[in-house]
Amino acid sequence: MFRNQYDTDVVTWSPAGRIHQIEYAMEAVKQGSAAVGLKSSKHVVLATLKRATSELSSYQKKLFKIDDHMGIAIAGLTADGRQLSRYMRSECINHRFTFDSPMSVGRLVTQVADKSQVNTQRSWARPYGVGLLVGGHDQTGPHLYYTCPSGNYFEYKAMAMGARSQAAKTYLERKFEEFEASDLDTLIKHALFALKESCTEGDLNSKNCSLSYVGEDSEFTLLEGDSIQPYFDALDADDVPGAMEAEAAAPTADAPTEENDGPEAMES
Repeated sequence: MFRNQYDTDVVTWSPAGRIHQIEYAMEAVKQGSAAVGLKSSKHVVLATLKRATSELSSYQKKLFKIDDHMGIAIAGLTADGRQLSRYMRSECINHRFTFDSPMSVGRLVTQVADKSQVNTQRSWARPYGVGLLVGGHDQTGPHLYYTCPSGNYFEYKAMAMGARSQAAKTYLERKFEEFEASDLDTLIKHALFALKESCTEGDLNSKNCSLSYVGEDSEFTLLEGDSIQPYFDALDADDVPGAMEAEAAAPTADAPTEENDGPEAMES
């Protein structure tokens, strides 16, 4: 993308019918660290890859708790993500104070999308350069939403965003039919396998990964560091679900066959 005379503000349309600042904001999401979300019939799992700006710095936080029943994963500009997380927390607190009940996930996502869209039609503002994966559980069950800087939002069974997210999406597309009936541990394993596909800086480990889950029987729980290490130990001890069975069923190179290695072939 190159600077031109049509990207000085967000209300200027190019002759091709494009708004370049919105495209720049969506490009910031694509260049952010990878984030993965998937849901079953009872739980939602979010996993993110944390980046460090240099070898001397700590990893940036990419998972935020919004309420006891909801959390978000971000990709893009971390500062914009923190601002939206504060807005979402305020809305949840106000709703709980007014109605004495937790806010539904879909209603809050709609408000965040409306807030993002307003910034696309104000000449003195700019679009939020961050994408959100919103995972939560309310009275209608588990939900996973994705919101982008343009103000659009979608509900998914599984979704990945950020740098090299297409590799994670490919894995999720192959396995998403198994998610509905999966238990929490299996769902976490799938999330880590998908995130591993998008890992670009060395191996995925407990130091550069954050994971969270929420469900009908558990509040939003964030796992980092030592608390996530047992899942990586199980991940190293196992392979991709279904891959070991396929490998065992495949014939080996030195296995005898009827055509050339059987007793009849030896006699001839």
